[in-house]
Amino acid sequence: QVQLVESGGGLVQPGGSLRLSCAVSGIIFSNYYMGWYRQAPGKQRELVATVTITGTTNYADSVKGRFTISRDNAKNTVYLQMNNLKPEDTAVYYCNRGRSPTIVWNWGQGTQVTVSS
Repeated sequence: QVQLVESGGGLVQPGGSLRLSCAVSGIIFSNYYMGWYRQAPGKQRELVATVTITGTTNYADSVKGRFTISRDNAKNTVYLQMNNLKPEDTAVYYCNRGRSPTIVWNWGQGTQVTVSS
């Protein structure tokens, strides 16, 4: 049974930064692409960043240049560094498998990110 535990969200002013963490258990973490997703109120969940098993990263255009995804296989953890945050980044953020948004494990509780002055 895969468990995903996201943390690190909060309230931040526009232009601020946050670092999200996702602790993963129940799998051989290093064997999987990982991704960060977000879901804003009234919108569908979207994949915003992925990291392959070799560390190659990819980003949605909306976050490119501002967000950085990384992984620590020794800690079974994936991170999302978010800089220059904008109000439109407000959402609940989730981690999950990153190879395809249609092939995912059960979702964790997510972590709320609110960008507001």
